[in-house]
Amino acid sequence: MNSPLISIVIPCKNEAENIPPLIDEIAEHLGDREMEVIVVNDGSADDTSSVLKNEAAKRPFSVRHIRHRASVGQSLSLRSGVLAAKGKVIATIDGDGQNDPKYIGPLVDKLLESGPDVGIACGQRIKRKDTKIKQISSRFANWLRGSILNDKTRDSGCGLKAVHTEIFCRLPFFNGTHRFLPALVIQEGFDVVAIDVLDRPRRFGSSNYGILDRGLRGALDLVGVWWLKRRRKDMPVAEEVRND
Repeated sequence: MNSPLISIVIPCKNEAENIPPLIDEIAEHLGDREMEVIVVNDGSADDTSSVLKNEAAKRPFSVRHIRHRASVGQSLSLRSGVLAAKGKVIATIDGDGQNDPKYIGPLVDKLLESGPDVGIACGQRIKRKDTKIKQISSRFANWLRGSILNDKTRDSGCGLKAVHTEIFCRLPFFNGTHRFLPALVIQEGFDVVAIDVLDRPRRFGSSNYGILDRGLRGALDLVGVWWLKRRRKDMPVAEEVRND
């Protein structure tokens, strides 16, 4: 399949140890594709900057470093990566190594094969490796989002996704956007497809996001996205009329 330039966006905070093996796997599974890797360093206090300088020097593909002076969260980190991207397709993956890069290619292919009516291909995690309390909270959050928003995926919080860049740039960005991408793409008039992906344990470090903090914010964001959905009218079919 002829594939356009893929921009792989990796938001991360204090993931210096996880970045090199993650990029190694990206190179292994997508080395025959035209791609760029954009790592958004969200105010890290570790060696992320020096690690990325080394990675950029030794890779045959572009490894770009977007740095936030202070941490602003995963969703706004995604925004920085998307706005900097040169590719026609955005592939997103978490920086902690729990998402397997071998699924990026299949997600991009699924998106491109599905035609112009589909705007996003989502990974849906199976065999979760998080703690039991995280798994339970995630299942409940996904059930609640799906029940209210009908976002056509059972796991909207999975970091593995492929989205047409032009569509991604239309979406509203707020602190929580990454959990609602399927619903927001549907709101723009496009459909959603999904593939199952195996989850993995984190290699190094610990999560930067607390369950209670994430749950409280997610509930408020859910109300906001529901309001946007209720206010949305049918998307018009627009075409330019030539005057000649």
